[in-house]
Amino acid sequence: MAVAFDEMNIPGGDLRPAYQELARWLKETPPEALEYRRQEAELLFRRIGITFAVYGDSESTERLIPFDVIPRIMSGKEWGVLEKGLKQRVKALNMFLRDVYHGRDILRAGIVPEDLIFQNPVFRPEMNGQQVPHDVYVHIAGIDIVRIDANDFIVLEDNARTPSGVSYMLENREIMMRLFPDLFARHRVAPVERYPDELLSALRSVAPLSASGEPTVALLTPGVYNSAYYEHSFLADKLGIELVEGRDLIVKNNEVFMRTTEGLKRVDVIYRRVDDDFLDPLTFRPDSALGVPGLMSAYAAGNITLANAVGTGIADDKAIYSYMPDIVKFYLGEEPVLKNVQTWRCREPKDLAYVLDHLNELVVKEVHGSGGYGMLIGPAATKATIEAFREKLKREPEGFIAQPTLALSTCPTCTASGLAPRHVDLRPFVLTGSKTTTIVPGGLTRVALKEGSLVVNSSQGGGTKDTWILDE
Repeated sequence: MAVAFDEMNIPGGDLRPAYQELARWLKETPPEALEYRRQEAELLFRRIGITFAVYGDSESTERLIPFDVIPRIMSGKEWGVLEKGLKQRVKALNMFLRDVYHGRDILRAGIVPEDLIFQNPVFRPEMNGQQVPHDVYVHIAGIDIVRIDANDFIVLEDNARTPSGVSYMLENREIMMRLFPDLFARHRVAPVERYPDELLSALRSVAPLSASGEPTVALLTPGVYNSAYYEHSFLADKLGIELVEGRDLIVKNNEVFMRTTEGLKRVDVIYRRVDDDFLDPLTFRPDSALGVPGLMSAYAAGNITLANAVGTGIADDKAIYSYMPDIVKFYLGEEPVLKNVQTWRCREPKDLAYVLDHLNELVVKEVHGSGGYGMLIGPAATKATIEAFREKLKREPEGFIAQPTLALSTCPTCTASGLAPRHVDLRPFVLTGSKTTTIVPGGLTRVALKEGSLVVNSSQGGGTKDTWILDE
């Protein structure tokens, strides 16, 4: 595996310009002062109650996501490249989704295989021909980015359904400003606190034409047992909108209403954090108690906007991901600004043969997997695990893709034995409204806290950092 790119230190002892001020500050700050503030940060997170649930974890259901107090810093110039690439990619994702559910030019052109769309469990035939306001399918995208050298940002995956984590981005910043005012004073850090306002205006901008002057937006949550419930209540609060569950909504004459103490109130836009399957028991899973009966008929009638749209899962499928460079070129006629990771599609016999021969070097992921579950990291796996995975791959090759083990970049991180490099990724949040696409500078940096580990997912023991984009 290649040597990881160090975001702070240049080989030979020099510092990268964005980190020079932080390095000076670290020299002046005694380790015990840093440790004291680290503990204080943990206390604040506990007090605020920022937790997430871990499925299938017998020890504890609610965990605190570890927070690392050393910020990750990027120059404004680096961010400029990233921002341009993110806007390009999300624009292409939206055009791809519109095409897949309407004209299907990309399938006729033979760029994406038809069976990959039509036999895909997340393809929603109900969306065929369905108009969505302003052709925006993915209003909120979380694009996972890794860095492998000074110039290249690479997309690891696209999250186009219900990306989570933005509450941590906002809370991390608030806590850093509270605990490290002296460090902030020495930098010009681009603000992130505009996110709730930008999200609300993006959501309002895509309201149905039949909506009132000031469209009513509500956030639909599966409820308190969902792993991201903290984030749902946090965002509803920040946006100043109602947090609702399926049972709080009712459909009448193809319009959606919310029950309030003053009677029924029409809802125009639902920011939904409930998966497609559970949205409407009359259309999808009949056993779902989380959804709203009749919601899809109100949607088909054009009386409600769902953000994100139904059927966006087809765009964040890991097999479709491998076609993203071609998708960008097809719709925009441009070369992708952000590269993809080289990907072997196990559904193709030639690729499968290669993957089976090199399992000990590759990362193998489920096409529909998320959260770091169900994947094999070849270099870190035991022989027995690799052999078990080999059998699984032979049984259903179409369920998997494989990628090389990337040397994710590293950032300085607090560890028990002092500051040390740890691997990081970045999830910026891209908001698309009727006319504009906005991205608050930065995003959620996730950090693999175990030495040598490449798994940054919070469900697998990863932590988070504040991400600073310098205003130059």
